[in-house]
Amino acid sequence: MIAFALAAAFSFALSAALHQRAATQQPRYGALDPRLLLRLVRSRLWLSGWIPDSAGVVFQVLALRLGALAVVQPVMASGLFMAVLIEAALRRSRVASRDLLAVAVGVTGLTAFLLLADTRPGVSTPRPAAWAAVAACATAIISACVLAAHRVSGAARGALLGVASGLAYSLAAALVKDLTGGHHGTLLTTVLSWQSAALVVIAAIGLLLNQAAFQHGRLAAPLTALTLTDPVASVIVGTTILGETLTTDVMRGIGLVVAAVTVAVGVWLAAAATPTPQRHPG
Repeated sequence: MIAFALAAAFSFALSAALHQRAATQQPRYGALDPRLLLRLVRSRLWLSGWIPDSAGVVFQVLALRLGALAVVQPVMASGLFMAVLIEAALRRSRVASRDLLAVAVGVTGLTAFLLLADTRPGVSTPRPAAWAAVAACATAIISACVLAAHRVSGAARGALLGVASGLAYSLAAALVKDLTGGHHGTLLTTVLSWQSAALVVIAAIGLLLNQAAFQHGRLAAPLTALTLTDPVASVIVGTTILGETLTTDVMRGIGLVVAAVTVAVGVWLAAAATPTPQRHPG
């Protein structure tokens, strides 16, 4: 499960780097303006980013099939640290020592989290009422982020849209976990279920918000916000909807807090170390 999650993280990091480069070459549009996607679908660079992205989806589905949402999503947060290395490779430059420190700190925090979490699986059939409550809260938060993003510019806007897209992707991951639980009957009934329809909608919203976020500031701004939001939201969604549980041991709980802070420090170091990419003409 861990190997699949790490493979998904690398695939998504590579995809993000390619998509961000393509997005910065386009005129800037509003957060949910579909014209951005209409232009991006004509970009060979953007389309090439879907090759690793598709591989990432496969790896993520396999990881969610084998493990708990509250473990898989935090492991995938390592994608930000991988993006630091990928960015350096795309720039054909050496990785700065601060970047390497960020990777080391982040991996240490993630390893500690995995060792201390002691996550237990939840229910196989989530309650509809739980989905409704979480969906309402997520809609309110995403809407607030989009509205706030229109009042700021630059990296701040990218970060706000990154938070919104991270929350959307967390819900999409929870829906994938629900759909792959094997309780929806035949393949046809699974495809026609409300979970599948909801997955298509929330994934499309997350994609549009993510591409819009890539247009503002360096890659680290939206990617950091997304990387932090996704696992945190996934832990909340996993415990509230899927009934997943983390350790109840006090000392382990303290260790989890320290591990989470360590991951946050690694993310901050990676964000601070990544230079602002040059904007190319469209």
